[in-house]
Amino acid sequence: MKTFLIICRDKKNSLSIRLSNRSYHLDYLQNLKEKLILAGPLLESNGDPKGSVLIIMSENIEKLEEFLKEDPYVKADLFDSVVIEEFKRVF
Repeated sequence: MKTFLIICRDKKNSLSIRLSNRSYHLDYLQNLKEKLILAGPLLESNGDPKGSVLIIMSENIEKLEEFLKEDPYVKADLFDSVVIEEFKRVF
C-alpha cells in the first residue's frame, strides 16, 4: 500500500459549486475508511475554501485516480488543477 498526497485547487469563483457539493464529497470520502489519513480545505485569507488537500493510501496511483474520478467535487468540475504525489509518512 502506498500513500499519496493530493492537492486540488478550485477554479476561480467556484465557492458555490464547492458548497453545494460538500456533503456529497464528504459522504464519498467515507468510502475510504482507514485509507483516508487526512482531508481538509485550503483556505483564502478570509477563511473561504480555495482547494483541498487529501492524504490517501492506495494500492497504486491508477486505483487512486479511479477513485478520484468519481468524487462529487471532480464530477462537478470544481478543480482547476489536481496534483498527485507519492508521500512518505514519517510521523
